Amino acid sequence: MPLGVAVSALQLATEDRTGCQRTSFKHWNAGANPSDRCNTRMEVLIAEAVEAPEVGPGCTLTGGLWWSSYDERAVTPAGALDIDHMVPLAEAWDSGAFAWTAARREAYANDLGQGTSLVAVTARSNRQKSDQDPAEWLPPSADALCRYGAEWTATKLRWGLAGDELERDRLLDIAAGCGDTQVEFTSAP
Repeated sequence: MPLGVAVSALQLATEDRTGCQRTSFKHWNAGANPSDRCNTRMEVLIAEAVEAPEVGPGCTLTGGLWWSSYDERAVTPAGALDIDHMVPLAEAWDSGAFAWTAARREAYANDLGQGTSLVAVTARSNRQKSDQDPAEWLPPSADALCRYGAEWTATKLRWGLAGDELERDRLLDIAAGCGDTQVEFTSAP
């Protein structure tokens, strides 16, 4: 669906961070294939590599090249990257995850079912973003805005998360400049 239509489909709610703790979201679990010893973080790095790294014992990564779309930078080594939760854990909490079970929050924090829920980006850009929504932070690369708006909205819709008015308004502003950018998602199990 077009980005503007998708943004309009977000439920509106007042966000509340009361009780939010990062430990409420068990993240970097054993990933999609526990026998390969690659946790979720490593699986995202392997999947998003522009040039594949060598995967060694214990899922150690050697070599490889990644593209950080937020700031349009080629990155190596893998240790220079963070895995960004497209919708940060604290923002998810504010937007409805406070009512989820621990198992659902773990599933959210390790979502490999949609390639845009977790993204490899420079540590610097991820830390600048922190737990902010689009009303507070946007990628420094203007070329990343449409993609970012679509992926943010897709993640919120996938998990049935709400948005506040300022967030929605900023996303609608982004959508107005994004032509036919489409939002694709599947609902989370």
